[in-house]
Amino acid sequence: MDDFGREALDHLRALTGRRDASFRDGQIKAIRALVEQRRRVLVVQRTGWGKSAVYFIATRMRRDRGAGPTLLVSPLIALMDNQVRAADRMGLRAAVVNSTNRDDWDTIREQFENDEIDLVLISEQRLANPAFRQDWLPQVGARVGLVVVDEVHCISDWGHDFRPHYRRIGRFLQRLPVGVPVIGCTATANDRVVADVEDQLGDGILTIRGELGRAGLRLEVHTDKRRPDARLAWLARNIGDLPGTGIVYCLTRRDVEVVADFLRAHGITCATYVGGGTVEDADAKNAALDAFLRNEMKCMVATSALGMGYDKPDVGFVIHYQMPQSAIAYYQQVGRAGRALGESYGILLTGSEDRDIQDWFISQAFPDEDDTDVIIEAVEASEKPVRLAQLASRVNIGTGRLGNVMVQLEVEGVVDKVGSGWVRTPTPWSFPRERVDQVNAWRREEQAAMEAYQRIDSCRMQYLRRQLDDPEPESCGICDNCRGVRFGADADVATVAQAGDRLRHDPVEIVPRLMWPTGFAEATGRIPAEEQAEPGWCLTRTGESGWGPLVREGRLEGRFADDLIDALAELCATKLDTPAEWITFIPSRRRPHLVQAMARALGDRLALPVVDTVSQVRPTQPQRDMHNSNTQLANIWGAFEVESTPVGSCLLIDDLVDSRWTMTVIARLLRRAGCDAVVPVALAGERQ
Repeated sequence: MDDFGREALDHLRALTGRRDASFRDGQIKAIRALVEQRRRVLVVQRTGWGKSAVYFIATRMRRDRGAGPTLLVSPLIALMDNQVRAADRMGLRAAVVNSTNRDDWDTIREQFENDEIDLVLISEQRLANPAFRQDWLPQVGARVGLVVVDEVHCISDWGHDFRPHYRRIGRFLQRLPVGVPVIGCTATANDRVVADVEDQLGDGILTIRGELGRAGLRLEVHTDKRRPDARLAWLARNIGDLPGTGIVYCLTRRDVEVVADFLRAHGITCATYVGGGTVEDADAKNAALDAFLRNEMKCMVATSALGMGYDKPDVGFVIHYQMPQSAIAYYQQVGRAGRALGESYGILLTGSEDRDIQDWFISQAFPDEDDTDVIIEAVEASEKPVRLAQLASRVNIGTGRLGNVMVQLEVEGVVDKVGSGWVRTPTPWSFPRERVDQVNAWRREEQAAMEAYQRIDSCRMQYLRRQLDDPEPESCGICDNCRGVRFGADADVATVAQAGDRLRHDPVEIVPRLMWPTGFAEATGRIPAEEQAEPGWCLTRTGESGWGPLVREGRLEGRFADDLIDALAELCATKLDTPAEWITFIPSRRRPHLVQAMARALGDRLALPVVDTVSQVRPTQPQRDMHNSNTQLANIWGAFEVESTPVGSCLLIDDLVDSRWTMTVIARLLRRAGCDAVVPVALAGERQ
């Protein structure tokens, strides 16, 4: 070993705290390429290989040779505290710049410019901030000694976790001074993603790609528990027998809540972790993650937001409550298990709802071409920056998705963010129809490959490695197909019944609308208190288990089952704060007798009169086809009338609540006609 190798090895041992630590295949090659050759390097290696060790050691050695500080871009804030602690073990002075410490930015920038800091970590969201790009990045680019792009697959829209802001990194790299090394790291990239990332990182890139097999990780699939009550009961029965601590992944936030509540009710200590939220939410998530890292709970119940950004080598198991969208995403998540254990488990449960949820995510990836043209025309025609609410009044796109469209257009250089609005740039642009079609087709192929994973009778790890284009995917010898199922015990009948009861007793509050949407011409500002609805309740959520199947059957058959009406009557008797004196209902032209019959049956059980006082005077489209508040409200504004009403408070009945605007508008009409209070009640509602 030469002097360079011995120096690097000393740093590795300081980082790991182990005097016998040694480099894995490819690590010292990557470090040499960064420190001695100042190259651009792409590292594609399995979780636990030691990608962070490469860039920490390269930072230390570059700094010792007089280079500027390192800039590390990471997709998750949760990663950063762990990274700072690891840097400290090597004597590296590290600082974080993200949304949680805005007051420290000026100090950190001054330290960076004065060479008083070795490593600056930023989240991808900082790249979206115009002020940060204008004030920070030019200074960083002039001083930086090494750039690290963690989870670099996020650059590629072929990747399973594409993030538009990551696209900005390519342009930043193009403006770096000659000789500044760059390293991109990921554990999840097939040939297509690797080629795309190599193209964006620049010419002359060195790609170091290793085998993806995980020794000791036992994969199992259970396809016989597609009903949510069966899966909940299986979790309660088997998690206690699984080794150590682990993770239960769910596709939706709502399922995270349901699973965690049921596990706690059965004595299993757990916490939840989902993306987004307020600063307070972030603090709570970080506290939960720290407790998980200290093994103070049996498991974390999480969405894919927990897929990256923490260092816990002793995860004993990873369970999926539902099927991920692709084998690549599954490998990335299940790969959190057992990095430092002789044996760990990756268990996939599948649900009847999986494909519907995945189809929704796929449909949200790209905007419609016609809608995009309307958006660009609106921005182009305006003399002032156009705000999101103004655009929402012109296109039938949900505000969240509309915001993502604007981010993509901004990243592509089609629009610029000015204040809280956007202006058109001179950059010519046409809708990338061919690429969108290709990516959507690839997503469907990935979905089909993951569905095939459930059915194969050959080695499961070998199958996953092939999906990631691993050149030598060997059989693992320990998965359920290689050795047999280890955790196949079914829950007892009582636990399954408890799970079903839990799913059926989970009502949804109908939160009253308080403001008219910005940009709606017919009504503006706050809805007067005397025209608002009261808080109300739905029996269940649309599409969920528990009561969900009975709701679907009733809508198809034209009559709701007595059990549903009984449960709705119980909900009204136990949940409503405002006592009702009569009932009315929202008429429907598509199902003219269904809701009316439901209201009368409910009236019989509650001993309340039913008054047919609301009429529909013009046709409307289903609210589920309207995707933002402006289009939803415009769809039903002026479509209903109310005759004179009895005195007192009423229940306003419907079968489904999609947007809450129908309830809001009819409650306003009822209140104007003399009703004292209007309490919305429905069988099923969307999550609000």
